[in-house]
This record gives sequence, C-alpha cells and structure tokens, in this order.
Amino acid sequence: MNPNSSATPQKIPLLSSSGSGIAWGLLGVAAFSFTVPFTRIAVGGFSPLFIGSGRAVIAAALAIAALSLTRQRIPNAGQWIRLAVVASGIVIGFPLLTSFALTTAPASHGAVVIALLPAATAVMAVVRGKERPPRSFWVMAIIGAIVAIGFAAAQGGRFTHLTTSDLLLFSAVFAAAIGYAEGGLLAREVGAWQTVSWALVIASPLMIVLTVFAAVQQPPTGTPIEWAAFGYLAVISMFLGFFAWYRGLAIGPMSLVSQVQLIQPVLSILWAALLLKEQITWATILGGVAVILCAGIAVRTRLNQPKPQPVVVSLSIDS
Repeated sequence: MNPNSSATPQKIPLLSSSGSGIAWGLLGVAAFSFTVPFTRIAVGGFSPLFIGSGRAVIAAALAIAALSLTRQRIPNAGQWIRLAVVASGIVIGFPLLTSFALTTAPASHGAVVIALLPAATAVMAVVRGKERPPRSFWVMAIIGAIVAIGFAAAQGGRFTHLTTSDLLLFSAVFAAAIGYAEGGLLAREVGAWQTVSWALVIASPLMIVLTVFAAVQQPPTGTPIEWAAFGYLAVISMFLGFFAWYRGLAIGPMSLVSQVQLIQPVLSILWAALLLKEQITWATILGGVAVILCAGIAVRTRLNQPKPQPVVVSLSIDS
C-alpha cells in the first residue's frame, strides 16, 4: 500500500488586497490634495502657528470623542513610543512646517512637498517596514519623483536657488515620510483611524499650548472663507483623510501605496487654479499626465511581480 498525502498549499496574498490598498490610498490622496491650496487661503487671515497647531487641536477633540464612544483599547507602552513618532511627523512637523512655508510660497510651489513624499515614504518603508521592492519599482519611483518635482517646480519657477520656504518644505517631507511609514505599520496593530486618533491625543497638550500662544500673539481675524478653509484642514486633512490613507498603507505594501501620492501635486495645482485663480497651461496638463503615468507604471511594476509558487509537501509511506 502506498498512500500519499499532500499538505495544503500555503496561502498567497491576493492581488485584490494590493488593489484595495491602492483604492484607500487614492481616497486619502483626494482628501489631502486640498491641503496646500486651503492652507494658502487660511494664511490670509491666521498666523501659520495658529493654523498648524489649531487644526490639530480640533482634530484631537474629534479623535477623543471617537475613541471614547467606541471604547478603544489603550495602546501599550511600546505603541505609545511609536505613536509619538507618528505624532511628531504628521501632527506637529508637517502641518507647522508647511503653514510657515506657504506664507510666502504659492500653492503650486508648495505642491513640491507632495511630489517628494512618495519616494521619501518608500525609502522609510524599506528602512522601517523591511520591504524590498524590485529594482524596476525603484527606477519608476525615482523617475516619478523627478517628473513630479520638475512639474511642480515649473509652476512655481523658483528652483534656481533654495529659499527658506524650500527648506521648510523639504523638512516637512522628511517629517511626513517618517509619520506615514511608522503610522502604516501601527495601523496593522491598532487600526487605521485609531492610529491617527491616538497620535492626535498624544500631541494635543503641546498643540493646545501653541494654539493659545498663537491666538494671544495674533488674534485670528479670518473671513468666512478662511475659516472654512481652516475647518477643512482640521476635520479632513488632519483627521478623516488619515482614516483612508493609513488603511491603505496598512493593507500595503507601503512602498507601493505611497506611489499613488504622485497624483496629489496634479490635483493640488488644479484646485489652486480653480480656487486661487492660478494659471493652468498646456505644460501643466502634459506634466500632470506624465506624473499620473509614472505613478501607474510604478504600481503595475509592483503588482506584476512573479508570484511565488505554492509549496506542496508530499509524504509517501511504503508498507
């Protein structure tokens, strides 16, 4: 008798999971694409310190309400440390740095921040998340970043030399990339919206102090439109947008999902044209198409990696 038995093939992650991550990432990108033009509008009536810190205070109040109503489990000590890293990047660093930068830089020039973020996030995903994308992915990510930078820089026309605003924008990119990568990992443990909510909570004491200081130093005198822009930054850019973005990063791979953000500068400049009356030329349209194509090729490069074959173990017993 020669009975044979075969082990069940190990499960291979379905491509649909990556597609789901990209879909959630795109939703987050759509929400974030209004951040730069709305920040540019808000700085007309508020100090950059008030915008950067005040939006976090409002978002933290929403986060506390959501965490309390759903009775979320308190993070452990190790997770609190990692949440502090997330908070330093997306709650403190990016909002404050971009708010100060956009007091002088036009919204189209500020889109350079978003152009650099996908490549920076991919690097942080490799360093922190131990992802190993193929070489072709990196080639397209670098090309996409270069195209996006050139596209956004052509709109601002100020890359002949570095200004203070440029340095603030580059620093904002670095801060956000760290927050995105660490937050994407944490979202797999504590949940997508829970991650940004706890990060807002941990940063809230500092942001409350900064908001009060900013309001005393320069009382907010915004118009209804400027208050509406500030409200969007607080509720969507600082809170709800991260629900979708961190969910997409959690599904991952982070180095893949981060590339859909290459589309964001295109959208940001489009909104800047509609809301701020900044001019759109054929160069803008062609550059936008190039950016989207690079993002799409990078995504397909990762999705089309050869799938590992199922491992089947066959045991033969002779009697």
